[in-house]
Amino acid sequence: MTKIKNIKIFDTTLRDGEQSPGASMNIEEKLRIAHQLEKLNVDVIEAGFPIASIGDFEAVKKVAQTIKGCEIAGLCRASDQDIDRGWEALKYAGERGRIHTFIATSDIHMKYKLKMNEDQIVETAIAAVKRAAGYTPNVEFSAEDAVRTRLPFLARVVEAVINAGASTVNIPDTVGYSIPSEFGGIIRYLKENVPNIDKAIISVHCHNDLGLAVANSLAAVQAGAEQVECTINGIGERAGNCSLEEVVMALKTRQDVMPFQTNLVTEHIYAASRLLSTVTGISVQPNKAIVGANAFAHEAGIHQHGVLMEKTTYEIMTPESIGLNANKLVLGKHSGRHAFKERLESLGYDLSKEDMNKAFVRFKALADRKKEIFDEDLDAIVADEIIRIPEKIKLLQMNVSSGSFAAPTATVELEVNGKVKKAAVMGDGPVDATFKAIKKLSRMSPKLINFSVGSITGGTDAQGECTVRLEADGHEVLGQGAHSDIIVASAKAYINALNKALNASQRNQSFV
Repeated sequence: MTKIKNIKIFDTTLRDGEQSPGASMNIEEKLRIAHQLEKLNVDVIEAGFPIASIGDFEAVKKVAQTIKGCEIAGLCRASDQDIDRGWEALKYAGERGRIHTFIATSDIHMKYKLKMNEDQIVETAIAAVKRAAGYTPNVEFSAEDAVRTRLPFLARVVEAVINAGASTVNIPDTVGYSIPSEFGGIIRYLKENVPNIDKAIISVHCHNDLGLAVANSLAAVQAGAEQVECTINGIGERAGNCSLEEVVMALKTRQDVMPFQTNLVTEHIYAASRLLSTVTGISVQPNKAIVGANAFAHEAGIHQHGVLMEKTTYEIMTPESIGLNANKLVLGKHSGRHAFKERLESLGYDLSKEDMNKAFVRFKALADRKKEIFDEDLDAIVADEIIRIPEKIKLLQMNVSSGSFAAPTATVELEVNGKVKKAAVMGDGPVDATFKAIKKLSRMSPKLINFSVGSITGGTDAQGECTVRLEADGHEVLGQGAHSDIIVASAKAYINALNKALNASQRNQSFV
């Protein structure tokens, strides 16, 4: 019988995932995600890039202080200043703190970005790992752009950093360039040509530029990699990263051909996916594997008949295995506080007593207007009432008049930095008038990149949900708003985006 080998899951949602345009998170939001990752039982949480900004440093420090069940990693360039600053944040995790240092090894990066030769790269990598190992034995080294690195040189670097004290060596496909047969071959080459390879865990970090991040990661695992770096919903720079839910469920579902397992409690996957979408405003496409709205939907009659007769005819995993409750109708106006709290917890929300009370009041108000309350409504309530960045701009009240015979006019009252301001502005439509009024009162002039409207659930009494993407002060931000009045929802989304832009400007003050 083939022995089942354990694969470590290194989640970088809070670091690489946050680099997805508009996905910036504040400390409170990062902590919410970190708590959900702890429930998932991931092995490592990469909490951020401590030297990148004061906000990032504080976020890594807070996660290190708060999370107790996972290792906590912080990314550092191969420099003394980065590593010292990184450990300053990570030290609160004690032996669970991991310094993750990196330097590029490909010819293109050495020539054009670093302007260094091979010997200088090796020397710098060794020095960085030794400095990190002076703080903790839990050191990970990444050879950035490893896929486009000449294999003999990559093997030389890997051997050198392991000798210097790296307990994990990461082989990233930084630009999502590789294909599975090639990537698996790289891991096999290192296994066969690095004498001390057995003294470190080989990790992989694949980007999805060619849509192959999960496939490449699985090929690497089959070739001997023991850690996969990934993100919830595959969120990340450019086309994103290896999707945590996809790689984990592939390993769980296909143990017949891949004798591997992870430590993940997969029943928390769906809640993690929903929470991340709520926090970032980045929705999951309906046909997304594992967590998409259609992942367990069967439209064709022959499929429906098969599933009704025997689920395994068309379902290779159960909805329950990822924590998806098939009965989405959960609450109504007669539901009590206990049922409300229990349902929120099952969706991945762990709210304080104060926040729970705020959410419950909003729930009751919504339940008076709607016959049926769905999980999506609860997500919107938490996003609107709880998961909010510090609000320098607050919507107090508004009124909009429009029609085929009148010029659309929005009268908006805001609180801006503690001062109440009011303005009435005409526009090309009710939303345009509303946005112009908010811009006038806030004295901000962002560029509107995208505006989308949808209903959270079905029915004429459904809440409207708006998403706004703005570019302001060099930052691209997403704003969300939900309300039974779609114009109010639009205003809330626009104001949420403005507050995120203000928060980003303050948070991204550089330490260096």
